[in-house]
Amino acid sequence: MCQSGVATWAAASLGRAFSSLPEPVVHATAALEENGITLRGGHEDETLLISLPQRPFAATASLPEEVAKSIAGSAKRVAVIRPAFLPFDEAQPLLNEVCAEFAELHRQLTDVAGVNVKLFQHHLRHGTPDAVFPNNWFSTHAAGEAAGGVSRPTLVLYPMKCPNRAAERRPEIIQVLRQAGYERVLDMSGHEKRDKAYFEGTGVLVLDRVNGVAYVALSERADRKLAEAWVHSLGYKELVAFSSSDGRGKPVYHTNVMMAIGTDVAVVCADSVTDPKERQHLLSKLSQSHEVVQISSAQMDALCGNVLELQGGKGLPVMAMSSQAYHSFTPQQRAVLRRHVAELVHAPIDTLEKVGGGGVRCALAELF
Repeated sequence: MCQSGVATWAAASLGRAFSSLPEPVVHATAALEENGITLRGGHEDETLLISLPQRPFAATASLPEEVAKSIAGSAKRVAVIRPAFLPFDEAQPLLNEVCAEFAELHRQLTDVAGVNVKLFQHHLRHGTPDAVFPNNWFSTHAAGEAAGGVSRPTLVLYPMKCPNRAAERRPEIIQVLRQAGYERVLDMSGHEKRDKAYFEGTGVLVLDRVNGVAYVALSERADRKLAEAWVHSLGYKELVAFSSSDGRGKPVYHTNVMMAIGTDVAVVCADSVTDPKERQHLLSKLSQSHEVVQISSAQMDALCGNVLELQGGKGLPVMAMSSQAYHSFTPQQRAVLRRHVAELVHAPIDTLEKVGGGGVRCALAELF
């Protein structure tokens, strides 16, 4: 059920959805209106209607070069999906903890950093327990991204390995995204059944959006041929592909666990790339345009690589991360990051990281 600028986002009704949740979660939902999201409840199908603005981002041609560069490299809007359930019995106490953590993350992003956050819901009946990590099934790209390689505002849909992740690509959500101003839709999801090949969005793609370089740790969730096709179709300049493994020798299946790229600073666990030539190429390419913060395997496990540069309320870049990641960076590493961003924004999401297996970057889908 869609209207102009309004989409039906499946969730429990407003009263029932939040009555049993901790006060911080109620605080987060109360902040919806402050973030320009219109709520309407009370429908027979127990849906939550969320109104999104129907305008793409304004052009940045008239802005100073460095400001325009910052906007091109980091998003000023993100979509997040509130945790609704956990996929095992007797999960309610943990769910309450996760929701409280999520509410604090929402507060840090909006009230502290001034990031424009669009908060959405999902429901038990959808069978999508990992929907809180929306960056895997879609990505958005502004015209002019990749040094002009992206010609039109573009929405990309991705093939997911697990059926319950593929189910997150709900038609009504896609319709909302299209109404937000994306003129082109690149749908790669057909590769799931046709080729049994997968390419899980900005989980496997870590992008230098300014210079047009796509970094991909190849795995069963990051097919090389699909990576090459993505680079060609989006108009990116170069693909840097490599293999990565954690300290236990297991493959890193999402690139955004071991590295992150901001406008002019990058974080990477180079030790996870065991092939010397691939490691050297990765570091060489990154250092051409970024100051590189190298992290250890232990820091990668603490999700120091799972961070994301965003544009804060003052138009300056901020770096979002979990408190675990923040405290796992050394003071010297944090000092390097602070040379390139106005603020390091963090929230304690330990339960979500442990139960869900993802960090702050995984929970944020950029809306360029």
